[in-house]
Amino acid sequence: MEGLADVHLRRLITAQGGYDWVVSEFVRVVDRPLPDHVFHTICPELLNAGKTASGTPVRVQLLGNHLEAMASNARTAAALGSHGVDINFGCPSKTVNRSQGGAILLREPESLFRVVEAVRNALPADMTVSAKMRLGFDDTRLMLDNAAAIEAGGACEMTVHARTRAQGYAPPAHWDELARIRSHVQIPVIANGDIWSVADYHRCSAIAGTQDVMLGRGAVRHPDLARRIRSDDHATADWAATRLLLMEFWADIRTGMPRKHHTGRVKQWVNHLRQVHPPAETLWREIRTIQCPDAMDQIIRPSLHDVPKSAR
Repeated sequence: MEGLADVHLRRLITAQGGYDWVVSEFVRVVDRPLPDHVFHTICPELLNAGKTASGTPVRVQLLGNHLEAMASNARTAAALGSHGVDINFGCPSKTVNRSQGGAILLREPESLFRVVEAVRNALPADMTVSAKMRLGFDDTRLMLDNAAAIEAGGACEMTVHARTRAQGYAPPAHWDELARIRSHVQIPVIANGDIWSVADYHRCSAIAGTQDVMLGRGAVRHPDLARRIRSDDHATADWAATRLLLMEFWADIRTGMPRKHHTGRVKQWVNHLRQVHPPAETLWREIRTIQCPDAMDQIIRPSLHDVPKSAR
């Protein structure tokens, strides 16, 4: 989730607990090795032994199709401390796809195989290579061929977003297709798509046949979802607790991000939160036209007496 699941949100969400590992935003690979500072900018956790502040391992994500460059940059990620390397074959962005990256490669199983193989061969045998794919580009005709190509290339596991690129993020996610993929490959398949609650997790797990899931937008809208899945806690969304996290997030980006991005970044998260927290809709209406960080500060950071003690 480029531009959303950055270091600030990764830090906040993983602090809520429940995650085995997380991926960075993607490192866009064109045709040459990238300098270390590019990796440190996208994945600052590499300066902390490759872990978030709460100790969750981070896996650098690469996006591209140039074999030598993908291999070289995978080696750099490993040398800098990444806990494995993840390859993005799922991004639906038209800009990315026009550059022959992300989901467009799902039209060419042989290309998936070559990219995975190049990365696998560049890394130590004990380092995890994972890949994320969708069910296909326009349709699912090549779904099983793509999964087989990723496995044959040497991936240790794959995450599958249960939609095609053409389906975007429109509901529903087709979890039943994940069961077909699982029966076709030997490596672990991690389910992704439309897991918004603990109940969704159980339904997905039963249909797809796997207990392993990757949370994307569900984690952004429910930062404690992974922990609640672990403990089978079906509690409803708590806006008061999320409001405190939003205040923490605002304080973090105010000190760790260029000023020109402050208001846009917090609006981006609130826009997601309002999809599941009715009070966030009121907040969204208050902040959506604000451009000045100091004005935003007056709204995002109310005095603590406005937040219930149970949420502090």
